[in-house]
Amino acid sequence: MAPEAASKNLTAQRRQTVTNLTRLNIMNRIIEANFLPPPVEEAEEKARILIIDDSRDFTYSAKRALERTRRYSVWEENDPAKAHQTAQRVKPDLILLDIAMPETDGGEVAARIESDSTLHRTPIVFLTALVTKAEARSGLRIQGHPFLAKPISVPDLVAGVERYLPAHAASSEAHFA
Repeated sequence: MAPEAASKNLTAQRRQTVTNLTRLNIMNRIIEANFLPPPVEEAEEKARILIIDDSRDFTYSAKRALERTRRYSVWEENDPAKAHQTAQRVKPDLILLDIAMPETDGGEVAARIESDSTLHRTPIVFLTALVTKAEARSGLRIQGHPFLAKPISVPDLVAGVERYLPAHAASSEAHFA
């Protein structure tokens, strides 16, 4: 290959590389936009939900399901020992709390949250596999809190959140819709 042709070929390859890097950079921005938490001002427009469960699979699935409705900003906490601190930081409108967790159970986490003067009015809905769906629908309460039976379908999860979300959070969400 002649040096001039080789130079043109190298220039074309460099342009293609720059084009590919630009596309990759744009794709990375799109991915970051889809996976990073929403900016605080966007999160404030939606009801804030905190899911506390030691199962990362469950919190991830529940978060995605709730966020797909575009009505909620959802945070996850998988370490019950950090749950109270996370609740203080997030200031949720509703907490979904697993009962059966290792080391610190949901009842202990709920007691800590209820004793906090800034969080004591935050509704807590227990999530548990220890009861049946019929028991959950019956209106029974655990430590004074409503509960949802696990496993739970996406429609039942959304309906439970809507049922127990405080009216002020739901109405502020409707205001921004």
